[in-house]
Amino acid sequence: MMEQTTYFEDYEIGAGRTTFGRTITETDFIVHAGHTGDFFPHHMDVEFMKASEFGQRIAHGTMVFAIGVGLTANVVNPVAFSYGYDRLRFIKPVFIGDTIKTKTTISAKEDDPKRPRHGRVIERVEVINQRGEVVLATDHIYIVERRPEK
Repeated sequence: MMEQTTYFEDYEIGAGRTTFGRTITETDFIVHAGHTGDFFPHHMDVEFMKASEFGQRIAHGTMVFAIGVGLTANVVNPVAFSYGYDRLRFIKPVFIGDTIKTKTTISAKEDDPKRPRHGRVIERVEVINQRGEVVLATDHIYIVERRPEK
C-alpha cells in the first residue's frame, strides 16, 4: 500500500484508473454468506438456481461491491476520507469463475457545505467483468482537504 497526499485542488475531472482483476470463487460466496447471514438460495442453492433465468448461482451484490471497492484500496490519501456512496446499482449478475476489475473516474468536485476547508470529490466507480460489461456502478464521495494557504 502506498501513501499519496492529494489535495482537493489536485483532483482532475476525467482522471481515473483501472485495477487488476480478481476471479470470484465459491469460497467467496460461502465466506460472504457467513459474514452477512445472507444465505438466500440465489447465492447458495445450485438446484434452485438451475431453474432461474441465470441457470446458476449469482454473487451477492454486496459482495461484488465490497470486492470491487477493495480492489481500489491500494493508495492511502492522508488528507481525504470516504463520505459514502450514492446511486449504487447491481447492473448484471456475477457468477463463480467471473473475473472482475474496477474502473474509477473523477466525475465531479464541489464545495462541502459543512466543512469550508474541505471539498467533495465524486468518483464514478464501475465494476467490470471479463467481457467488459459493467456489473456494478456507484458514486463514491470523498471529503478532501483543500491545499493549506501559505
